[in-house]
Amino acid sequence: MMNVIGATVSTDSTLSAQHAVRDIVLPNQVDHVPQVAVDIGGSLAKVVYYTPSPSKGGRLHFKIFETDRLDECIDFLAQLMTKARLLAPHVKQVLQATGGGAHLFHNLLTERLPGVEVKKDDEMECLISGLSFFITEIPYEVFTYNENDANPIRFEQISKNIYPYMLVNIGSGVSILKVTGPNQFSRISGTSLGGGTLWGLLSLLTDATSFDDMLEIAKDGDNRRVDLMVGDIYGTDYNKIGLKSSRIASSFGKVFKKGVRQDKGSFDSSDISKSLLYMISNNIGQIAYLNAKQHDIKRIYFGGCFIRGHPITMNTLSYAIKFWSNGDMKALFLLHEGHLGATGAFLKHRALPKPTHNCHYPGTV
Repeated sequence: MMNVIGATVSTDSTLSAQHAVRDIVLPNQVDHVPQVAVDIGGSLAKVVYYTPSPSKGGRLHFKIFETDRLDECIDFLAQLMTKARLLAPHVKQVLQATGGGAHLFHNLLTERLPGVEVKKDDEMECLISGLSFFITEIPYEVFTYNENDANPIRFEQISKNIYPYMLVNIGSGVSILKVTGPNQFSRISGTSLGGGTLWGLLSLLTDATSFDDMLEIAKDGDNRRVDLMVGDIYGTDYNKIGLKSSRIASSFGKVFKKGVRQDKGSFDSSDISKSLLYMISNNIGQIAYLNAKQHDIKRIYFGGCFIRGHPITMNTLSYAIKFWSNGDMKALFLLHEGHLGATGAFLKHRALPKPTHNCHYPGTV
C-alpha cells in the first residue's frame, strides 16, 4: 500500500525536458514497492514507478515512450526490475499493465521480462482510480486555465466531495466517462477525433517528427491564415447570435478558394499546426459540454497525453466549456494528466499478507 500522508508534487528545478512530468514526493512511504505500471495506448506508452529515498520515503516517477518504440520502453522496464530485484531479491516483481497494449503486447512483455509477473488491468477502471488518487490525495494537482489572467493557472483545493464528475480522456481517440461514486462509472460518449488524429494529419501536412515538435510548431502559428473567420464573412461581429469576428467559422476554410487549388507549400507549417490543434480541441470541448449538459454535470476533468500542459490546448478547451455553458461549467486540468491510467494500474497492486509464524513468502525461508 502507498502511504500518501504528506504527499507533494516535486518542485525540483532540475527538470528541464520539454513537457517533463514532475515527481510526486511520498515522505512517509516505508514499505517496499515491488510493482511498476505501464499504460500502453495506440500512440504512447506511459510508465509509473517508485524509487525509495536514501533516508526516508521516496518518489513516484512518470515517463512517456512512443508506442512505435515499445522496445525502448520494455528495455527501461527491465532496468527498473533489475534495480528493484537488487533491493529486495526475495520479493516477486510485478508489472501492472493497462491500456490496449496490455493485451496486444502481453506475450512480448512476459517474454522480455523473465521472472516478472505481468498483470493486466482494466483500462477504464485504472483511469478512474488514477484520477481519484490525484484529485483527492495530491495538493496542487488540479487547476483551471485562463490565458487572460495575470496568472493563467489557478489550483483547486482538495475536496472529498467530488461526485458526480466527468472525465474526458484524450488519447489517440477520446473516451468520455461519467463518474457517480467510487468504482461507479460508465462510458457515455467519445470520438475518434483525438490526439492520434492531430498526430496523423500533422505528419502528413508538416515535417514535424514527434508530437512535442508539433506542439512547439503550433506556438508560433497564426490560424487566421488558414481558417475562415466570422470577420472574413461578415466584415465584423455577428452580434445577433453572439459571434465575434475573431471566431472560427470554418476550420481550414481558406485553404480552398473557388477556382484555385492551392498546394501544401502555400501555407506555413506553424499556421497549419495551430489551425488543426484548434479544430481538434474545439471539437472535443463542444462534445464534452454537450455530454455534461445532458447529464447535468458541472465539473469536467480533461486527461490524456494530448494536452501535455500545452497553453493553446488548455485555453481552447477552457474557452469552449465556458462559452457553451455561459460560465456554468469548469474545465479542470491535472499536472499528471497523461498518467491517470498508469497510476491507477500502479495503485491496483496488492501486496501479499505479511508472514506469520507458520507462513512465508514464496521463495523465502
